Amino acid sequence: MDDQECTINNLDLVGRVVATEKCPNTAQTFSFWTNLDSPVGIGTIVRVTSDKIYFNNNENKDYRREVFGIVTGGVSYTDLDSPINDYISSDYDPLSSHSAQTERPEIRYYTASVLKMDPEEPVQPVPIGNVYLATDSCVKKSLRMDSYEKTKIPAGLYINGDNQSPVYLDSDFLLGPEAAHLNVTGVSGLATKTSIIEFLLTGITQHYKCSGGIATVLFNVKGYDLLFLDQPAEDMSEQELKMYQKLGINPEPFHNVKYYAPFKDDGVNLNTLRTNEELINDVSPLSWGLEEIFDHVQVLLNKDDIDAKADAFLSLLKERIINKDKPEPGYCVHKDEKIKNFNDLEKWFQRVFAQIEGEEESSEGKSGWKGHATATIRKIYNRLMNIKTRCKGLVTHTSDSYDLPWGNFENKAIYVIDIANVIPLAQDLVFTRVVEELKKRLEEAALGVEKVVVFVDELNKYASSDSGNSYLKQTLLEISERGRYLGLVLFSAQQFKSQVHKRIVGNCATSIYGRMDMDELATQGYSVMPASVKAELTVLEKGKLLIRHPHFNQYIFVKFPRPPVLTSQKGAKKFPPAKNKSFEDAMVMHFKRLEPKIKANDVKDAIFEVDRQEVLRAFNETERKGRENPLEYFKNTLRKRPPRNSFEESHSPAAGGATIDDWLID
Repeated sequence: MDDQECTINNLDLVGRVVATEKCPNTAQTFSFWTNLDSPVGIGTIVRVTSDKIYFNNNENKDYRREVFGIVTGGVSYTDLDSPINDYISSDYDPLSSHSAQTERPEIRYYTASVLKMDPEEPVQPVPIGNVYLATDSCVKKSLRMDSYEKTKIPAGLYINGDNQSPVYLDSDFLLGPEAAHLNVTGVSGLATKTSIIEFLLTGITQHYKCSGGIATVLFNVKGYDLLFLDQPAEDMSEQELKMYQKLGINPEPFHNVKYYAPFKDDGVNLNTLRTNEELINDVSPLSWGLEEIFDHVQVLLNKDDIDAKADAFLSLLKERIINKDKPEPGYCVHKDEKIKNFNDLEKWFQRVFAQIEGEEESSEGKSGWKGHATATIRKIYNRLMNIKTRCKGLVTHTSDSYDLPWGNFENKAIYVIDIANVIPLAQDLVFTRVVEELKKRLEEAALGVEKVVVFVDELNKYASSDSGNSYLKQTLLEISERGRYLGLVLFSAQQFKSQVHKRIVGNCATSIYGRMDMDELATQGYSVMPASVKAELTVLEKGKLLIRHPHFNQYIFVKFPRPPVLTSQKGAKKFPPAKNKSFEDAMVMHFKRLEPKIKANDVKDAIFEVDRQEVLRAFNETERKGRENPLEYFKNTLRKRPPRNSFEESHSPAAGGATIDDWLID
């Protein structure tokens, strides 16, 4: 080994390797003693330099064997054979032990697991030698970080007294292609699961180099968790700034964050907590119609209701009727009928039922259509039409939809989909459709970037080990097992790793552990973890984590600074959500998404006395085609309709008036 790459001095000397007949050293573990004032503790990385000098025949030079290890256990004892000896020597009085005539010698005795040997061949037991604290260069070599200098992603700092050594992950094993996926586990609130994800994404954004580009899709499922990624952190300490400097990261928020949220039931206000006037203009709607969701409609249907007959009729709808530019003869009542949205589907079903009723009257009660029983058709009709009610705000009646920018994903962009306030059924639909579309686009090289990181929190809920095989669980399994070949990487988090499907967490090349409960650590999945490490996890301080990475053959404790973005708690106070807006104010908000400098009065004048349905229809067309001059385009595309005040009573929200789900296609 080149001594200049990992220098040591006597100030770093902390102890000596010791081997006995009862406790010998092996090629995987060794023991050493230290003084009482030694800074060594559980998780400390040390370096052993052999006393013996060896000769390398190939290089024709002398060398000493070097061993890097990490402390996994430790004990302290004196020369006493039994506690009763100390009791007697204290004259049966505990107070006298403070003034004992003879001070007993005490030893600290540690056990360490080998991280790396130099040379690595032949594999031999750890030699006797001095033990030194690891320096920055030693930490780098012991964790094999010198082998991926060009692909490193900052993960935190290894702390040893005053020494802070950067720890990096290999992007080839974090984001592919060698391996992929990350899983974070720990108790709620104290384990900082969301914080470490935000910190790692900051490092990826600033350090990762990918010729084809990389984007991130985050699903926000808890309140304000991911709603302030574009806002800078407040009151960062000098120590935190020094940690960022040591890791080579600029402590600044994400610059390219795009937020998406479904509508509320009123069809114009967005169903998100990011509704503050200063932030709402950065939130885009997410609303899908029949064309977007029908391939995933099974997610929304009750499995108990979908038997073989119902499934066969759904297949007929998909293959011969829905989304067909040229309807097949005999399957659509009208020659040029096209089923593109729920409104069209509603009309089609009514025509089929009318046709069935007519045939029943002329065929002595024979019930059915194209070989499918009337009862089956009515059941599917009821289930499909119920979707737009249960998922109102996300699923629209018409063909006018809002979606992610498929085909135009930007490099280093963060796409946050806020579904924290929608029902679980709608969450499942969003998860499944977005991930399936990502897979499809990556396979076709038609997404805009080469790789995508998908973050899913609350994995205990969405991929539980004891629940059935839901569509969402199957989707997550697909990512974990085959996603890296496509460039689809799963970052996930949960409180209890033992309760998540084993194949999902088992396929994560990198695992991170925060503070954990003893009951969780007692489960079988943690049996290979040293007892001392598990004990440390139960009292782990905030901001300190345990990492397992393919290049690290042992668990490593690291500290990381607070993410450089505004926390959810402070963000909620600084940017409190606004109340629901009136229709006019909501339309002003939507126009400002297209043109921030647009004047509110100009928008209100343009929509004055115009039917709500027509305003929504014209705005949807404007967003698709008239972004360069939105208000002018909007005025030109308005159709002549009766004035809105003549419809005011029948179209008011209280009377079940028109919403964004009632847009009509002429």
